[in-house]
Amino acid sequence: MRILLAGSTGVIGRRLGPLLTDSGHEVVGLARSGADRVVDVLDRDAVAAAVGEIHPDVVIHQLTSLSGRDLAANAWLRREGTRNLVDAALASGVRRLIAQSISWAYEPGREPATEDTPLDVDAPEPRHTSVAGVAALEEAVRDVPEWVVLRYGTLYGPGTWYARDGALAGMVAADADVSSLLHVDDAAAAAVAALSWPSGAVNVCDDDPAPAAAWVPALRRAVGLPSPAIVEGDRRGWARGASNQRARKELGWNPRYPSWREGFATL
Repeated sequence: MRILLAGSTGVIGRRLGPLLTDSGHEVVGLARSGADRVVDVLDRDAVAAAVGEIHPDVVIHQLTSLSGRDLAANAWLRREGTRNLVDAALASGVRRLIAQSISWAYEPGREPATEDTPLDVDAPEPRHTSVAGVAALEEAVRDVPEWVVLRYGTLYGPGTWYARDGALAGMVAADADVSSLLHVDDAAAAAVAALSWPSGAVNVCDDDPAPAAAWVPALRRAVGLPSPAIVEGDRRGWARGASNQRARKELGWNPRYPSWREGFATL
């Protein structure tokens, strides 16, 4: 298949492109710089022209705007950039689109969230901006005849914010908030597998949701930082983690690193 990889120079895209090529696909990368096609996804006309010329069979959307840690800019890209990409794909006859989302946009609850859990669209700011961006992305993607939304866990590993040289490795509070984590290599592998998945949203995360009070000290040890102080108190209601049982049981996807405990050992 001919695959347009939007976000080919990002932390996932750099891994995903070679995986797709090794699987026999023709890959055309699209990004703001350093790609086969240099396009700003917020430029609607430029996106339409690029997708029309490439004429892909599948579009994989791994675009983010996180280099400056500007969550509002990232939400805007998810909203407007995704709409531009989807409309260009539809105009070019693309029938399948796979898009990156997140697994911590769910509403508050007691247990790890499943794909049937509603998104937290009524959250107060600043969380509302991020969740609204995710909701807009997922709504746009559903316009394509065949679509898969990959709701990734919190990414760690080389090139991410949670790595030996990661921007946030030493900044996260060791508190009661629960996260589901995901090694970046598992994120890329899941995007390849999603080429044959049925339409729908899928939580792509490891098997081990955990409070930051457990995983943050382990991360800091793995990257050579001193142990943090443990923050007492209850977790925020939405910080509940996510269940990957649909990916495992229905789709046959298994992470190479089933727990952050094993994954951190590689850092």
